[in-house]
Amino acid sequence: MKNKKGKLLIVTMCSLLLLTTGCGNETKLKDGKEVVGEIDGYTITAEDLYAELKTQGGSQVFMNMIDNYIADKEIEDDEEAEEYANSQIEAYQTQYEQQGQDFNEVLTSSGYKNIGEFKEELIHSYKKDQVVENYLKDELTDEEIEDYYDENIFGDMTVRHILIKPDTDSDASDEDQEAAEEEAKKQAEEIIQKLDDGADFEELAKEYSEDEGTKEDGGLLENFSKDSVVTEFWDASYNLKDGEYTKEPVKSDYGYHVILRVSQKEKPELDEVRDTIEETLVNNQLNEDTTLSTKTWVKIREKYNLNISDSEIQDGYDRLTEE
Repeated sequence: MKNKKGKLLIVTMCSLLLLTTGCGNETKLKDGKEVVGEIDGYTITAEDLYAELKTQGGSQVFMNMIDNYIADKEIEDDEEAEEYANSQIEAYQTQYEQQGQDFNEVLTSSGYKNIGEFKEELIHSYKKDQVVENYLKDELTDEEIEDYYDENIFGDMTVRHILIKPDTDSDASDEDQEAAEEEAKKQAEEIIQKLDDGADFEELAKEYSEDEGTKEDGGLLENFSKDSVVTEFWDASYNLKDGEYTKEPVKSDYGYHVILRVSQKEKPELDEVRDTIEETLVNNQLNEDTTLSTKTWVKIREKYNLNISDSEIQDGYDRLTEE
């Protein structure tokens, strides 16, 4: 769970009324001489506190305030973000209850006033991710989208299959594992021979398949896409004609498959899957470059004409955006 020092700092700085006036290159509070607190021999003014807070994560808090503002302008509808926040809170509550902890106490110890404050942070986090994704989608070219469509989009497939799993334990020796693999492959080959001899595929699936989700339905696996199955399974299915079955066992991480192709739907039009392609391409970019979100936010803030008047905040901002 996130540290709440940043959130606490936002509240404190806002309470000091950040109405600023330029004074050299150093931001000054409109009236920084108010006494925030004192003890015998020591008085802390609003200006003293502000200067200290800047050194304790002030630039990060500044960025959060800016980004939250942008996220609220870019994404005005909170419904999707609220659904996400509610699901996260429910998951957290379940997790801590299972550990015998009170979730409200966990929030309090982390610096949150209540669940509502925590939910607000989750909502902003979700919306900020959306802002990045939307920006990256706008930068995608038609060529990138069309290339992905040509190379990765196919009509959904329907097959029947029989899965034979190697009979080994997780702690089996290499020799035992190899022997089990050979036995599973041999059994799959025997099933193919039965098919060659005229046996019914559905009946063989019910008798031999170890895929509990499909065996009772004769191994039927309907309308699956390329990205919903392992590569080996898709490639073998795609290379068959309707009514054909694999003449050799198909090996995957699950075991050995015997596959009978039933049918394949027509490839969808580009306009039907464009949104899905854009989402996939952006997710691939974010997964491949862990700094992409940070770099994208720099561009987004520039689009909104970000100007930082305080040199310390600027230095901290530069360090954070270079990481």
